[in-house]
Amino acid sequence: MNDVIFREYDIRGVYPDQINETVAYTVGKSYGSFLQERYNQNTCVVSHDNRLSSDSLSLSLIEGIISTGCNVIDYGLTTTPMNFFERYQNNLFGIMVTASHNPKDDNGFKFSFDNLSNARGAQIKEFKEYTYAGNFLEGNGTITQKDITEDYINYLKNGINMGSRKLKVVIDCGNGVTCTVVRKIMEQFPNLDFVIINEENDGRFLNHHPDPSVKENMVQLQEAVLKNNADLGAAYDGDGDRIGFVKEDGTLLSIEEFMIIVIRSMFNSVNNKTFLYDVKCSKALEDEILKLGGTPYMYRTGASYTQAKTKEEDLPFGGEYSGHIFFRDRVQDVGSGIYASLRMMEILSNTDKKVSELCEGINKYYSTPEIKVPTSDETKFQVVDNIKEYCKNKNFEFVDIDGVRVRFDTGWILVRASNTGPNLTFRAEATNEKDLESLKNYFQKVIDNYNK
Repeated sequence: MNDVIFREYDIRGVYPDQINETVAYTVGKSYGSFLQERYNQNTCVVSHDNRLSSDSLSLSLIEGIISTGCNVIDYGLTTTPMNFFERYQNNLFGIMVTASHNPKDDNGFKFSFDNLSNARGAQIKEFKEYTYAGNFLEGNGTITQKDITEDYINYLKNGINMGSRKLKVVIDCGNGVTCTVVRKIMEQFPNLDFVIINEENDGRFLNHHPDPSVKENMVQLQEAVLKNNADLGAAYDGDGDRIGFVKEDGTLLSIEEFMIIVIRSMFNSVNNKTFLYDVKCSKALEDEILKLGGTPYMYRTGASYTQAKTKEEDLPFGGEYSGHIFFRDRVQDVGSGIYASLRMMEILSNTDKKVSELCEGINKYYSTPEIKVPTSDETKFQVVDNIKEYCKNKNFEFVDIDGVRVRFDTGWILVRASNTGPNLTFRAEATNEKDLESLKNYFQKVIDNYNK
């Protein structure tokens, strides 16, 4: 195996060069053995997304798992949140075959060793060492095939309190796996007049790449919102655990704006008024939570970390800049982009305001998008360490819970190593465009100096 496929919160790489059926079988043998030896569990959940390689990888993975004597409940084609849902419902661990928002030729495995979230950090390092040792069990496990679609639909429906206002919404599945369930889910709510685009189940993602955190991927939805005179547009990523939004006027609703709208809506109904967001998020979130009288909680980037921390601290809500959103105020969270969109629709259905009007009062900052700086997986963490030392020597104020986020009177910058690819990620924010440009240019030179 190529070391690079073991990442911070999953196994992921290019098919078939880095991830293939042989790798899947070996991961399965290791996972089945690991569950039995370390966790005394002899049954796990497996399902897969709609990438062209996912079906064959899933079959090989399952063969590997059952060859150790571990049993598999195979749910076939699902979203990642559906896989999470079934893990929690059965109090089991499991694997989702997916590369999430990565390019169509990538694939991989999201897997768990607890009921907080997917494996992360030290858990993956331990599993990697166990896999490389190759001391796997032998046995004859069983395969049980099930369909959870109806249970999942009812689960989401019971977590929504839709109001009386009729809404026109446009949904973009991006040809990802959400297209297999989203129509049935939206049909549960009579006040939703919905249009779905890119609903064909096609893992080649022919219309655009399904990652709503990238502006270019939202253009088609923006046009559809305006064409249909819709109240809201919602887009999901390839495996259904990320969300992106378009306002009624065709402009993008930032994830921070969405999180603020949600926090405002639930603030008076939750006991714990601490809300989590990751280091990439705008200072507007901190400002708003403090204005409301709550406690802002900045944390490291990564859906697995965000989900685990919200549960560990019993927080009602948490999210991150990439569009992973975790609700814990009503239902047991499964990190669903579809559920996040339903909560936004619920908020709209209980008010006469437009989405743009719900954004009123949010502090205005100017920011860059998340800029990816190519580097190598072997050097990216060292580059960040060097930048941290640079900031220390300059006596800059910074936090280092995930990379380096440096605070200035005029704004902040963040430099961190991507956990999903050979990149540094860089973002800057300031109170005006001139200061933003100054911060961005200054730190791009710092990054270039160390990224050689």
